[in-house]
Amino acid sequence: MHDSTGNLYGTTPIGGTNNGTVFEVSSQGTETLLHMFSGKGDGFGPGAGLVIDASGNLYGTTTYGGTHNFGTVFKLNKAGKKTVLHNFNGPDGANPWADLVRDAAGNLYGTTTAGGSGNCNSGGGCGTVFMVSANGTEKVVHSFAGGVADGQTPFAGLLRDAAGNLYGTTYGGGTAGYGTVFELSATGMETILHNFAGYPTDGQGPEAVLVRDAAGNLYGTTAEGGAHASGTVFKLSKIGKEKLLYSFGSTGTDGKNPAAGLVRDTAGNLYGTTEAGGGTGCNGNGCGTVFELTRAGVEKVLYSFDTANAGAVPFAALILDAAGNLYGTTSNGGAGFGTVFKITP
Repeated sequence: MHDSTGNLYGTTPIGGTNNGTVFEVSSQGTETLLHMFSGKGDGFGPGAGLVIDASGNLYGTTTYGGTHNFGTVFKLNKAGKKTVLHNFNGPDGANPWADLVRDAAGNLYGTTTAGGSGNCNSGGGCGTVFMVSANGTEKVVHSFAGGVADGQTPFAGLLRDAAGNLYGTTYGGGTAGYGTVFELSATGMETILHNFAGYPTDGQGPEAVLVRDAAGNLYGTTAEGGAHASGTVFKLSKIGKEKLLYSFGSTGTDGKNPAAGLVRDTAGNLYGTTEAGGGTGCNGNGCGTVFELTRAGVEKVLYSFDTANAGAVPFAALILDAAGNLYGTTSNGGAGFGTVFKITP
């Protein structure tokens, strides 16, 4: 995420003392390490991005560590002081992987990939949607049940509308076992909006947060499935009618396996990344792409990654600024262990 002056903030799951970091990159490209996670009690392995409040405090999650080693929700103030707001214990969720979303009252909403009351993962739970208040009080908003009636294993973060409804995806579960799109009302009532059917007619395995337009349509990606079994971009109407906008893998250079969510500009064009495809690098799998998808469903590869230059294998969503520039990260490559990049379409 970025602030009003163009500074970028993010996390790395390793590095620092080998337990992960929170970093800032200025608009001039200067990096500052804001926090290095110390291990179990402090939490470690942050896999998600950050949210910021009006005072400049940053909020995020660690996938592991904390009192019970099931992950944490943390706050980092402008001076670099870190506070653990919540330690997950299993029944209330375990192993958060996705970004948080924050409401006007300062409550934080997110997902955990495991934990809760569902009977998945050898009794380890099917995942949860949770809320953590500004003072650190946690509430389980929904505990996924898995199976054909509910989703399981939400890797993605949540989208929250003005009425307080939450929208998200699960990687698995649903009628075909290939994941779902769900809505949770402000009172916690769940509605399954879509069950993914998989290759070749539908996507499979969504891992990323959704975006929503003014008419209430939802847009997202699946990491697998579609006409070429390499992932999709989809649109879902307010009543749950799905349209596949694009299936990756139609050519050798159009990208494969989008693991991240989308950003949408004022004209309705969508931008995203794929973790593979785009060329023959990275052992023949391709090192990933940045792509644009028009409202008509026409895809254009804006950049194909390779290990030597701008990095390789982007997992995270892009940031779009007011001038139309795109910012993102790669998980490896560059001169070391990944990069922060800027692309001007």
